[in-house]
Amino acid sequence: MGLIVQKFGGSSVADSDKIRNVARIITETYRRGHKVVVVLSAQGDTTDDLIAKANEINPKASKREMDMLLSTGEQISCALCAMAIERLGCPVVSLTGWQAGMKTNSVYGNAAIKRIDAERVLAELDKNAIVIVTGFQGINKYDDITTLGRGGSDTSAVALAAVLKADLCQIYTDVDGVYTADPRLVKDARKLDEITFDEMLELATLGAQVLHNRSVEMAKRYNVKLEVLSSFSGQPGTKVKEVAKGMEKTHVSGVAKDKNVARLALVGLEDEPGIAFKIFSLLAKNNINVDIILQSIGREDSKDISFTVAKDDMESARALLEENREAIHFDRIDVSDNIAKVSIVGAGMVHNPGVAATMFEALFNAGINIHMISTSEIKVSVLVDAADADKAVQVVHSKFYGEINGQ
Repeated sequence: MGLIVQKFGGSSVADSDKIRNVARIITETYRRGHKVVVVLSAQGDTTDDLIAKANEINPKASKREMDMLLSTGEQISCALCAMAIERLGCPVVSLTGWQAGMKTNSVYGNAAIKRIDAERVLAELDKNAIVIVTGFQGINKYDDITTLGRGGSDTSAVALAAVLKADLCQIYTDVDGVYTADPRLVKDARKLDEITFDEMLELATLGAQVLHNRSVEMAKRYNVKLEVLSSFSGQPGTKVKEVAKGMEKTHVSGVAKDKNVARLALVGLEDEPGIAFKIFSLLAKNNINVDIILQSIGREDSKDISFTVAKDDMESARALLEENREAIHFDRIDVSDNIAKVSIVGAGMVHNPGVAATMFEALFNAGINIHMISTSEIKVSVLVDAADADKAVQVVHSKFYGEINGQ
């Protein structure tokens, strides 16, 4: 029998009954003869509740102290789950991130894992114990607790699976697997049996919330076998792997939506070499990530550049550019956060012309206007009005998957 890493999200451990259900899944795996390492998120909305409590005390609290506070949510989940497993008669130990050897850099609130010193975990496994580890957190060189950012428990689980050379990393959530679209939005969304790392990474980055994009990137790098499945249904999930089976007659594996998008347009830029470098190096130095970029054809020695950032970065980007108006030379900035990004993803798209045109046709027939377009070998993304986002996902999904179902 092998070593399995199991990760359970906040919805899977939201209350006492759900914790007992998770304990049952873990112990059943253990009793089948597997060594088991478990990573847990905080219960339900605990992290949001802790943030609200912090804001009551100090809305400008340091990120170090926020990490100290937020790390407690996962400790509660792990201790309670260990107690439930004890009651089921199996040996178990719960460990914090630092006890499990999770070493990170010192970027409080969004730390990156540098290495895992897994001696304690391996020692507990040698004692035939189930090991439960707090997700989302580690410790830096100053012995301060750090957190990995939202979705960080996925990354914790994959990192442990990589270091321990686990046979499988199972990500348990509140859905049955990875779907062709959000099943809560698209009633005909289909669960995928398999999906490639590249496709899953694109979907995670583009707004699909099943897996965190950092965890997928790490799983691909270390070839960790991933499975996404429900902690409630008991049904087989979706396998994420290097090569997946073809998707029948379609070349699109999924449709994703992201409303955390803002667009900035610099109007009246001088049409000369180096302008784009000035803009985007300035943003990069201030840790503002840019996604879609569109540059207009020059006109009378001027041009426009539009680009998108996360909504949280919109005001920072606007202020930064305004501060550097004289160095960059532009007439004005237009800003909008009333937009959304809708994307199709599929590994087979690069070899099949017409996929983008099919997407555009679906949007045209629905009367949905496209503001910007971005493409890669395995994705096409468009910006639309936020009010049209849900409809756009539905009509695009229907266009591709309706054909499979003979519609």
